[in-house]
Amino acid sequence: MLVSDFHYDLPPERIAQEPLADRAASRLLHLNRQSQSWKDRRFREFPDVLRPDDLLVLNNTRVFPARLFGRRSRRQARPPSAHDPAAKDFLRGEVEVLLTRQMSDNPNEWECLVRPGRKIGIGEKLYFGRSPSDAPEGVPELEAEVEAEVIDRGSFGERRIRFAPASDFFARVERIGHVPLPPYIHRDDRTAVGDGDRDKERYQTVYAQARGSAAAPTAGLHFTPEILHQIRGRGIEIAEITLHVGLGTFQPVRVEKVEDHKLHREWYEIPAEAAHAVNRAKAEGRRVVAVGTTTVRTLEFAAKLAGERAGENRVEAGRGEADVFIYPGFRFRIVDALLTNFHLPQSTLLMLVCALGGKESVMNAYQHAVEAGYRFYSYGDCMFVE
Repeated sequence: MLVSDFHYDLPPERIAQEPLADRAASRLLHLNRQSQSWKDRRFREFPDVLRPDDLLVLNNTRVFPARLFGRRSRRQARPPSAHDPAAKDFLRGEVEVLLTRQMSDNPNEWECLVRPGRKIGIGEKLYFGRSPSDAPEGVPELEAEVEAEVIDRGSFGERRIRFAPASDFFARVERIGHVPLPPYIHRDDRTAVGDGDRDKERYQTVYAQARGSAAAPTAGLHFTPEILHQIRGRGIEIAEITLHVGLGTFQPVRVEKVEDHKLHREWYEIPAEAAHAVNRAKAEGRRVVAVGTTTVRTLEFAAKLAGERAGENRVEAGRGEADVFIYPGFRFRIVDALLTNFHLPQSTLLMLVCALGGKESVMNAYQHAVEAGYRFYSYGDCMFVE
């Protein structure tokens, strides 16, 4: 199967650059995979599209400001005092780091993307504080709040860095970090229309709890407390799992054949309560409706592990690192329906949607969405596949 089979043309103006003022005002393309037909709706109709006995599963991961701006050192040593005349010569070049995955074996170590990638070598020290645009002219990042060292390099240019131990590390990152908006949004979180801090609230689901994602599970961005109240009011059960979105979201597919691609691992946790809810729904013949591709990957990875041991369509509570790659031909053990945003051409996320909805049906629906003026990607509209 070729990666190019999942290409579609998207005019740049269809890529949403700003979130809607009202989360629930987004459009919803409802695809029925059995009849291979679709219907244009609004997300406000989503509670009525669900069946009363459905189990809705959410990913409650929380995005943290994982985008850090700083400076690189000229030598591997601590910088001089801010008042030292040599300080300006010690630091060179602005650096941007996107933290994508906290390493389980050492919480001070992170997998990340760096810019400029070619110039940052192993052993180099990085210092983060105020962003370069906020620093006084001629004073380049002297009062570093967070320090790190590059300790390894990955095969696709990613780095592994080790931060200096700090008990309030996340508090510091929350203070100096920036919302990690995707690269197809051609602005940063400081330039949102009308409110420079709006992305901190809007690039986050209303039910986010577990901090750790470098990107939002965007299918959940459409929900409001009122919509969730309506869903519960219909008697529909809701369960929550966690998958921290990491490097795989940002890495393009670099191979020609789909089967040759390998996903990065992402940390997940399925609480006992959620596992019981999923297994009970499957045993009773009820639908499991996943909100977002991250939820699908979590449930299907856990089911694969459980199935290898018990041969059943069930999940077990626990935590670990998921790397299941879902593309057409995949046998779904748990997920019956999916709410998802529209994804990039030739991406693993689009392949996942095609695996569930049928490649021809999904690609035809995407073409309709383009022609009908739907808004695409993270801040765009959504699609329900059942």
